[in-house]
Amino acid sequence: MNNPICQILSDELYHTLEKLNLLNQKVIRDFQIKRTYQDYRDKGMRSADAIDRILSEFPYLQFDTVRKIIYSVTLPEELDNPCHSAMA
Repeated sequence: MNNPICQILSDELYHTLEKLNLLNQKVIRDFQIKRTYQDYRDKGMRSADAIDRILSEFPYLQFDTVRKIIYSVTLPEELDNPCHSAMA
């Protein structure tokens, strides 16, 4: 598996943690979903269309679950955004 959190962890550290089963796969999946959603939005896709596309990639998730993920997961670049901090 490629390192989906390369903005936070080096590939070497990620793979070591993965081998030791020290990574929470659900949290990593949610991070990937938020990153994918943000990429779709940055390309001009409507929010509902981006969520629908994500649902096609993760068919076992519900619309509201994806919505909750995209509004609750914080990406590294959002940590310095004062608007995001004010909403928390």
